[in-house]
Amino acid sequence: MTEGPSPVTIAAERPRSIILQGGAHAGIRRWLWAVAALVFLMVVVGGATRLTGSGLSITEWKPITGALPPLSSSAWAEEFSKYRASPQYQLLNEGMSLGEFQFIYWWEWGHRQLGRFIGLVFLAGFLVVAVRRLLPARQTALLFGMGLLLGLQGAIGWIMVASGLQPGMVAVAPVKLTLHLTFAGLFFASVIAFATALTPQRRAEPARGRAMAWLLLALVFAQIALGGLVAGSRAGFTFNTWPLLDGALIPPASQLFAQTPFWENFVDNVALVQFNHRLGAYLLLAAALWHLWRMRAIAPGSGSARRAGAIAGLVLAQSALGIVTLLLVVPLWAGLAHQALGFTVLAMAVVNVTRAHSGSRLA
Repeated sequence: MTEGPSPVTIAAERPRSIILQGGAHAGIRRWLWAVAALVFLMVVVGGATRLTGSGLSITEWKPITGALPPLSSSAWAEEFSKYRASPQYQLLNEGMSLGEFQFIYWWEWGHRQLGRFIGLVFLAGFLVVAVRRLLPARQTALLFGMGLLLGLQGAIGWIMVASGLQPGMVAVAPVKLTLHLTFAGLFFASVIAFATALTPQRRAEPARGRAMAWLLLALVFAQIALGGLVAGSRAGFTFNTWPLLDGALIPPASQLFAQTPFWENFVDNVALVQFNHRLGAYLLLAAALWHLWRMRAIAPGSGSARRAGAIAGLVLAQSALGIVTLLLVVPLWAGLAHQALGFTVLAMAVVNVTRAHSGSRLA
């Protein structure tokens, strides 16, 4: 009678099988991390486009032919003529020179080209995975869904720009900017989660704090959305004091809910928009610190505790940077750093959730 492999042999071969699986997926992981890095860069460039007032400089959406910039003086004159017909030029930038227009045009053009490049990189990688059947059908279908999400994000970007070209508008609608930023966060999070799930852990460990990991991720997304409303309504340029807001820790209801209908206060009332963003920051910081204390208490020295420490440190740094950005009235460098660090927190929160679940499978 032939004996099967002993438990010792199985235990010895299991880490090797994990390593081999990780090696088989190494190319896919590199592709996904490259896409994530490009999306991160896109968020920073998008922030610069917004803070320099460049987002409405291109008044048309041409996904294919729009990839070419003006290549002659007549082409530049035509583009400038289109912009001069926009409400932003007529109400805010009247008298702008061609050189000043070219400055904002290149920011928006670069933003759009980076979006096109991300789409091509993702499509190329997906086709390789699908044609060569490098992943199971379920994971390939998930990648396809992520591609649809990326395409939807591009469409939302144009809907956002179109909102700023309506009569009387000098900037995009805050809600549409928030949707654009939030969907960027959703795609970014999905790429990070997929890449992390394909990365083998060095050692198995019991899952810890899964519910809290999900809560932290939800709070991060909520805070990013609130930050989008702050950016869209330019609430960061008003009430530039901390911890008081217009002389009060909690402004009166008559100030927070001064507009009608009631719901518009959450979008257009800069006092309430900024106050909500502050409350979100306090809540997120408290949750991150509690998560750190809890993980160190129940799983000291574990990967869960280390991730909790990283998240708490990043949230604390982001909170401090947010205060500095506010007090300095949103200089370009601070605004971009604040947005970039926010997406760094999001990435770490996604890794934390993904690892918390993979830990339970490995345990």
